[in-house]
Amino acid sequence: MKIKQFTLLLITLFLFSGCDVAKQLGGAYNMTQCKYDYNSIDGLSVAGINLSKGITALQILQLTPILTGQASSIPLNFTLNMDISNPNQSAAMLHGLQYILHIDNIQFTSGTINQALNIPAGDKQMLPLTIGVDLATLLKGDTKDAVQNIVKNIAGINDQKSNVTLQIKPTLMIGNQAIPSPVYIPVHFSFGGKK
Repeated sequence: MKIKQFTLLLITLFLFSGCDVAKQLGGAYNMTQCKYDYNSIDGLSVAGINLSKGITALQILQLTPILTGQASSIPLNFTLNMDISNPNQSAAMLHGLQYILHIDNIQFTSGTINQALNIPAGDKQMLPLTIGVDLATLLKGDTKDAVQNIVKNIAGINDQKSNVTLQIKPTLMIGNQAIPSPVYIPVHFSFGGKK
């Protein structure tokens, strides 16, 4: 139902706005047909400890009491780099996006990115998502062990992989109107683990 309403709105805007809107409409539709893949994680820090170049024995000693203690705040920051491939015959465009990040069935964070992206036909571009989470809130209750495993995977020191679902909802510019996609596009991948 939402997709039908979204399509009707786009057609109405097209009828009243002209050729430029047709190009934007095609680019917006192409964005929903792109392939989204995990590329890498970089800029990783936990509680101010930079782990972007790997983790040392000293850093493990520094992190252990933080992750197992009762810290009131444990900031986790990293950039999740996504590859977006456009298999279409014309450009794929977005004006921004909303996202929801789940790792091992735990909702880590959600947010909005106000970055335009224009991917030519048959091309691929990387979209960096800057993620910031307070682990202290996630380490409470039943999710504590799961969150510790996820942090170990992000740091590259865990034996088992973590499964990620990133739901993205592109925002499209039709004329001068910013219109969010009616549905989220799910992106699934795994990372970490030594197996």
